[in-house]
Amino acid sequence: MDSTDLQILKILQKKARVPNVEVARNIGMAPSAVLERIKKLEARGVIEGYEVRLNPGMFNCSMIAFIQIKVITPTRLIETGEMLSKIDQVQEVHYLAGEDCLMVKLRIADNIELETILRTRIANLDAVRDTKTFIALSTYKESAKILLPETFE
Repeated sequence: MDSTDLQILKILQKKARVPNVEVARNIGMAPSAVLERIKKLEARGVIEGYEVRLNPGMFNCSMIAFIQIKVITPTRLIETGEMLSKIDQVQEVHYLAGEDCLMVKLRIADNIELETILRTRIANLDAVRDTKTFIALSTYKESAKILLPETFE
């Protein structure tokens, strides 16, 4: 990976649907060369995919909840994380340092849907010892962008 690849990645992070011609114009390369580089970045796993960001309010899922989930034993973390990942409303599952617990981010319609998921999907997992739920009142930033260096060594 070189500085040209980084330039391409920065452009794609801002707008993944940008035409190759526009990327090529911005970095001073031929569109075919840009396409070749993008394909190589995809093949190497640098670019994992492309997603559309939807307006959650348009789909009745404006509420964000974070749930800290403690498991009964550390040996059950991976299994529990994988099971939580299968819940459709779960957007993220993270293993947190410091305590043997997972942090889950949910996008849901309201407190009724949250309660249902907590009672029927999360509390029913036999490895779950305890949960603590946090509801986001406002969101000031939400992004999957990665801060890229100016140069790659």
